[in-house]
Amino acid sequence: PPTILTNLPTPAYVLDEAALSRNLETAARIKRETGCKILLATKAFALPAAFPMMRAVLDGTTASGEYEAQLGHDEFGKEVHVYSPAYIPGEVERLTNLAKHIYFNSPDQIRRNLPVIQKAPGVKIGIRINPGYSNATLGGALYDPCAPYSRFGATRDSLDDVPWEHVSILHAHALCEARDDGSVGLIEHIARAFPDHIAKVEAVNFGGGHFINKPGYDVSKLIEAINAFKAKFGVDVILEPGAGLVVDTGYLVATVLDIHKNEKNIAILDASASTHMPDVLEVPYTPQIVGAAAPGVHPHTYILGGKTCMTGDIIGEYSFEKPLKTGDRIVFTDMMQYSFVKNNTFNGVPLPNLAVLSAEGSCRIVRSFGYDDFRHRLG
Repeated sequence: PPTILTNLPTPAYVLDEAALSRNLETAARIKRETGCKILLATKAFALPAAFPMMRAVLDGTTASGEYEAQLGHDEFGKEVHVYSPAYIPGEVERLTNLAKHIYFNSPDQIRRNLPVIQKAPGVKIGIRINPGYSNATLGGALYDPCAPYSRFGATRDSLDDVPWEHVSILHAHALCEARDDGSVGLIEHIARAFPDHIAKVEAVNFGGGHFINKPGYDVSKLIEAINAFKAKFGVDVILEPGAGLVVDTGYLVATVLDIHKNEKNIAILDASASTHMPDVLEVPYTPQIVGAAAPGVHPHTYILGGKTCMTGDIIGEYSFEKPLKTGDRIVFTDMMQYSFVKNNTFNGVPLPNLAVLSAEGSCRIVRSFGYDDFRHRLG
């Protein structure tokens, strides 16, 4: 990252527009060579400041509930698709004003909501299935949509109960950070296992989790699989990546507040795993830092932790070429996916600034947060 980040008020999430542009070129290629639709999954990334760039390439957004659907409708302005394992009373009726593609989790949900959908011209119904196939390379069962006892999707034994005459889209989300073998595997599995159901719909949505911009992902294999599927069944294909569109497109910039010693050297930061990087604790994983390496690789090793009162607020252990000191900047990479959409204000820790690094090298803060953001969510 450029040296301009050393002058940025911290903590701050920073979107790198040049990196995002490169990632969007991958999506543009897939669309161009297959004719499929690609939607942004706003559950993984929702930064309205980036929507103009993404809108130029993508077909719209996919939401996990009413508020994300409204965000897509109001801020992105193209197609809005929405799926939730269940909807609260009145939610589907409100969604018909925001989304033209509403997915349900079971045949019974479709029947119960059909009278509402039929009053909304142009709204298409999707059914999410549990395909009995998954390729979740991150977090094990925690992020596996088809793990045992999953609450996501109609199981095969219930599909005869689906009112197919009202259903336009078959939806199968079974991946998490999958490489090309997972994406292709899912497409080929659906083709083998559900041909009779594919024949009943206009489109098949293969969900998210396609890590199309991760190094090593063979995009050509995905393109070949989509084209083969479309040629065989004559249906439209939809993908809805989130993290796969924004992998390696930004940073979380933090400042060292203090160096504490307790048998080991501990650097306390103004960024926190608990509040600003929850997946570090949930997955768990250790994010990479610019200029740092694993413990012992460089001469000076530190445990990095946040300033909350939670004992487990530890980001990881790293080594540096030079000793850390108060005021030093720490730049965590690959911090656009999920981090800021999941952050919180535990302990009253301020939310990080949201900033955009332009392709020309200038950096602007698009949103700062203060006490009011902490106070208003408490009633």
